[in-house]
Amino acid sequence: MRTSLIELLKHALLDLKASWVMWILLGLSVVDLIIIIERALFLRSIRDDVPKLAAELDALLRAGRVREALDRMKASRSAEAAVVVAGLRHSDLGPASAEKAMAGAQALQRVRLERGLAVLGTVGNNAPFLGLLGTVIGVIEAFEILGRPADVAAAAAQAASALAPQAIMSSIAEALVATAVGLFVAIPAVAAFNWYQRRIQTVGANTEALSNVLLAHLAAEVPLDAGALPAPAPQGGA
Repeated sequence: MRTSLIELLKHALLDLKASWVMWILLGLSVVDLIIIIERALFLRSIRDDVPKLAAELDALLRAGRVREALDRMKASRSAEAAVVVAGLRHSDLGPASAEKAMAGAQALQRVRLERGLAVLGTVGNNAPFLGLLGTVIGVIEAFEILGRPADVAAAAAQAASALAPQAIMSSIAEALVATAVGLFVAIPAVAAFNWYQRRIQTVGANTEALSNVLLAHLAAEVPLDAGALPAPAPQGGA
């Protein structure tokens, strides 16, 4: 039973060959390219001069112009400014409320920043294994050719001996191509994943710096003018 199962699996792999592995790797490379380009464009669209933004925020808060500070943060498309906007909206409730609001906003921004990176990481980690699978299939095919019994007829034996080395080399070459394609797909995915992770860490550090500017003013002895903030929408009821 065991021998029959092994033979069945061996023939199934030999019938499929390694070409299907390379088609999968080709499809994954296209997916990687789309994600890399989309993430690069997204990060470029939300880029802003954070040190300048922090200086403007500090100057406006020192002057008590909270509403203008809120408008300035809203005008920025950066993830850092979006977090501070949440803090400014809760600044009249005190530093603790503003800090909690900014923590929630930062978590939401991190989800936006990390979108698609799980795919890059998965492909980068597993593409070499897919290439290795193609290599194994090619090696099995090569050994299968070597293990074929010689034909009884002399002519058939001569033809088999002439074609066997060529078939073996072709199988080995196909196996090595699968390995190379797996690495070709994995290396850019891993490089992009690491770069984007580093970029997200930079955004996180900038967010913390910008948030601390607001918290420093909220923790001051002279609180921010709550009347400078937009009034909350009236609630229905009696």
